[in-house]
Amino acid sequence: MNKVILMGRLTRDPDIRYSQGSEPMAIARFTLAVNRKLKKDDEQQADFISCVAFGKSGEFIEKYAHKGTKLVVEGRIQTGSYTNKDGNKVYTTDVVVENCEFAESKAAGDNNNQGTRPAPYEGFMTIPDGVDEEGLPFN
Repeated sequence: MNKVILMGRLTRDPDIRYSQGSEPMAIARFTLAVNRKLKKDDEQQADFISCVAFGKSGEFIEKYAHKGTKLVVEGRIQTGSYTNKDGNKVYTTDVVVENCEFAESKAAGDNNNQGTRPAPYEGFMTIPDGVDEEGLPFN
């Protein structure tokens, strides 16, 4: 079985191209920065994973995704190789996206990209420090 599920942020705007022919198909290439679990020294590390989306998934990426967008992608790993202009063989590994969804709301993404925190929910209040939670009317 070859199945991959990733959640991360686009490192830059996706590269969109269309195939040739009577029915052009969208091809979106992008890189996801996927955080690793924290190490002992609490230093965040990330993997940068190349992804490619075809057809409807590519059109979705083209229309809605941009640098910093947090996405969940589902797909499969595909490897390949080619010979570059210098005659060297280059090996590639990509995630071929079969399904793609937003991992956060647009407002949360906009706030995250601006370095601010999301606004508190309407109708809720922050419980001040020093208030005994056991005395609240709900648990």
